[in-house]
Amino acid sequence: MNNRKKGTLYEEKAAAYLTGRGVRLLAQNYRSRRGEIDIVGRDGEYLVFFEVKYRKDAAKGNPAEAVDYRKQKSICRVADYYRMIHRIDDTAAVRYDVIAICDEEIAWYRNAFDHIY
Repeated sequence: MNNRKKGTLYEEKAAAYLTGRGVRLLAQNYRSRRGEIDIVGRDGEYLVFFEVKYRKDAAKGNPAEAVDYRKQKSICRVADYYRMIHRIDDTAAVRYDVIAICDEEIAWYRNAFDHIY
């Protein structure tokens, strides 16, 4: 299985996991010229931008550790664009979460990082 298909498969698993926990999905694989966000959803009062990371095992570390500063900055730029396009107010409650999948175990890191300007 190529990396794109594998990524899609695990993003679908993450989406099912999130909906099972009450998250209302708004978008998957949201793309703009600025980059891509795996999942956008609503968790209670929060507009949440999710990054999904998968590793087949922990040999290369926790998948969440792969969401480095550069990736976080890219996610924030795309999130700003998403909010502008959808006319979401600057005072809206926004959160950046990471869904880490290692083998078949899913971990949800809420508020994994702060907005980077």
